[in-house]
Amino acid sequence: MHKEDCFYLGKVVSKYSFKGEVLVKLDTDEPEIYENMESVFVSLGNNLVPFFIDRCRLHKSNLLRIDFEEVKDEASADKIIGCELFLPLSLLPPLSGDKFYFHEVIGFTLMDEVHGDIGVITSINDSASQELFEAVKDGKELLIPISDEIITKVDRKNKTIHVKTPEGLVDLYLGQ
Repeated sequence: MHKEDCFYLGKVVSKYSFKGEVLVKLDTDEPEIYENMESVFVSLGNNLVPFFIDRCRLHKSNLLRIDFEEVKDEASADKIIGCELFLPLSLLPPLSGDKFYFHEVIGFTLMDEVHGDIGVITSINDSASQELFEAVKDGKELLIPISDEIITKVDRKNKTIHVKTPEGLVDLYLGQ
């Protein structure tokens, strides 16, 4: 399994017990759907290694307490502290309407209400406080905020996202 075939689930943040249980900080709005998993991929070095789960359950709000088959003592748990967990993309629940996963819109065309085609989405920048579409049009990069106020329609069939950008934003990048 390769990382590009998976989605990031969370990160092992601490040990929970002397029996090797660990706490995972989940990166999800719906932590409860991951309560009864059978396995996950753990990023060890440059590899994704399958780890099988004896038991997992929610711990507080967005922490998952996991008892792995392979981790039965503190020393083993120490080895995976800080490791990221991944699941196959096929396990993501399908979204409809104007909701989307970032990975699924790469390659979609941004269609602005005023300017028309303003570029193809090449990636999503989610490292800042405001998530951004990174798009390219005629060799120029555009950064378009991802927000409900800007996105008017997601058309999966035609691979387009319709947007209403703030006045002057597109001109800033494309000089139209």
